[in-house]
Amino acid sequence: MRPKLVVIGAAGRMGKRIVSLAIESGDFDIVGAVERQDHPDIGKDASVLVGIEPINVELGHIYPYPADADVVIDFSIPVAAVRTVDYCLENDVALVLGTTGLSDEQHEKIKTASKKIPILYATNMSVAMNVLFNLVGKVAQMLGEEYDIEIIEQHHRFKKDAPSGTALTLAEKIHSATGRDWPGSLTYGRSGRDTLRQKGTIGIHSVRAGDITGIHSVIFSTLGETLTLTHTAHSRDTFARGALQVAKWLVGKKPALYSMADVLGIA
Repeated sequence: MRPKLVVIGAAGRMGKRIVSLAIESGDFDIVGAVERQDHPDIGKDASVLVGIEPINVELGHIYPYPADADVVIDFSIPVAAVRTVDYCLENDVALVLGTTGLSDEQHEKIKTASKKIPILYATNMSVAMNVLFNLVGKVAQMLGEEYDIEIIEQHHRFKKDAPSGTALTLAEKIHSATGRDWPGSLTYGRSGRDTLRQKGTIGIHSVRAGDITGIHSVIFSTLGETLTLTHTAHSRDTFARGALQVAKWLVGKKPALYSMADVLGIA
């Protein structure tokens, strides 16, 4: 039996790709497509918005959610994500959450909710990026303190939060592996006459331009050589397919806060 899926932010750039690929896969029954109440496409068939034959699921506003879902995918905004967590708790629904820019309080809400329902939260659901998450801390350990570390993230002009959640996760992985001060070791860009690099810091730089889907580079450099690890997302389909893979995996799991490492079986 195919899982019943609700997509939050279904008329957004990511939401449309999730809807389209979910239908294309044939692995899900979409029972809900949700957007903000004043969205101009409210009332239209969710599949028509992505150029597919109608599936008789109208784009609806935040409330009410469908009551019979098995799993929700949410790539919306923090305030909507909080409502999604409440719905999933009330209806015992699994949650795949990819919304970034969450506050500490919102992160705590997710952790608390995961004691009652299965939740997978990830700043990036690309398989290759999660391999990079697994690598950067090990590379930092192997290279040692003499290598300066800089992270450069590039995204489209419409991205609201900076730095990206992915860049912060890369920095967190390095921090965990090397014992750097967190978040005190982070340096966000540089300007001015006296910006000499401080030993042990991690520089993070954000580029917002055009329609760049997502490029993340981690630079390890010392006197005489540089190693750069780079991940480039060619399209949003990379993240949408990852989210759908996660959704299938999460249905039926025990309550817990899961990560992509759990899905991929990497430590």
